Amino acid sequence: MKRRCNLCCKIVFSNEDNSTKGNIGTPHRTIKNDNVISLERPEENEDILTGLLRQGARELISKAVQAELGHFLDQYKDVIDEQGRRSVVRNGYQPERELMTGIGPVDIQVPKTRDKSGRGIHFRSELLPPYIKRTKSIETLLPWLYLKGISTGDFSEALAALLGKDAKGISPGTISRLKQVWGQEHDVWRKRDLSGERYVYIWADGIYFNIRGDEARQCILVIIGVTEHGNEEFLAIDDGYRESEQSWKEVLGNLKSRGMNQPKLAIGDGALGFWKALSKVFGKTRAQRCWVHKTNNILNKMPKSIQPKAKQQLQDIWMAETREDAETAFELFVDTYQAKYPKACECLEKDREQMLAFYDFPAEHWVHIRTSNPIESTFATVRLRTAKTRGCVSRITILTMVFRLGLSAEKGWRKLRGFRRLAEVINGVKFIDGIDEKTIELQRSAA
Repeated sequence: MKRRCNLCCKIVFSNEDNSTKGNIGTPHRTIKNDNVISLERPEENEDILTGLLRQGARELISKAVQAELGHFLDQYKDVIDEQGRRSVVRNGYQPERELMTGIGPVDIQVPKTRDKSGRGIHFRSELLPPYIKRTKSIETLLPWLYLKGISTGDFSEALAALLGKDAKGISPGTISRLKQVWGQEHDVWRKRDLSGERYVYIWADGIYFNIRGDEARQCILVIIGVTEHGNEEFLAIDDGYRESEQSWKEVLGNLKSRGMNQPKLAIGDGALGFWKALSKVFGKTRAQRCWVHKTNNILNKMPKSIQPKAKQQLQDIWMAETREDAETAFELFVDTYQAKYPKACECLEKDREQMLAFYDFPAEHWVHIRTSNPIESTFATVRLRTAKTRGCVSRITILTMVFRLGLSAEKGWRKLRGFRRLAEVINGVKFIDGIDEKTIELQRSAA
């Protein structure tokens, strides 16, 4: 009995062996020359689905450009000659060219126009400008490949594996030019005006990579801010010497010089350089230490055998509903472990006020401001103190790649939970255990 999988393989079954007789469709136990499983090479088969997707993409692009052309012609419909005929008319198509997309290459043609009036009116597609050769999804893919350890010379092979054997046009020279463009974009971005927004919270962290030679002590300093409307965005992606005070001071000073307001709260790990710099640049901004980093630092000073229990007790602190309950859990942890593990307790106690600052802000925001997770999650797959890039790369290359990846990730971020309460934070409304004073007074009156 023969059966065939139309997509990629051919399997021959047999029921001739006595041991399987009566079990129709059971694979023959003895392999013979005429019933070997034959797996055809996938690349030798036409990928029907991808072909359909590309054809659909081509038709959609064509319709969109035709609509764009129609709108353009309507704008100049009143430009007519002496006989009352339109001067700006269709005039065929430009030569067909290839656009590299996330599903591989798609052939496109852009229509042309003719201006009989001699004014030089010509159609120029905003959707498909002459210089575009690849979509934004490919622009995002390239820095990911680079940071994943694929060298410049291997891009064509990597893209062919991802997008199909017809993927081409991404030569080492193209990649080098793209990196130069991204570097220029970063220079413009880091000088943009920030006075048009009011930032309520900021998250800060230093990201380490395996950088060449004398630059090995450099790291990427990252700051994310949330606006009064609840939108999270990158404020700074810059390089610095480790996480020194001077490096952070330069980054924060740059933000201030471009019109950034003084945020209400800053969230970060225990890097002293940042906190020293913050106090000098934005002296009234309150500090909240990251509970994830603090927990890891404390547990590293304790035996593995008791870490699960200690971790739960630490969680009881920052998960407490009120500051009073958190203080009680805080004291319990210290009383429990002080005798045997004084360094762990010292690590917790030295930042007591900064660890509990979140209780003075809306409860809806606690999940965001107790940790520096916005930065951690964004760069989780390309970073950091434990993960290294496969090959050493230059400081400029890393900075440029992180910038591109960061802006790509930013597009998918959601608004801050409870963002409508950010206006209250800006206006100085006092919160006690996450609840505003007015609500507390109403609750007391009702009681």
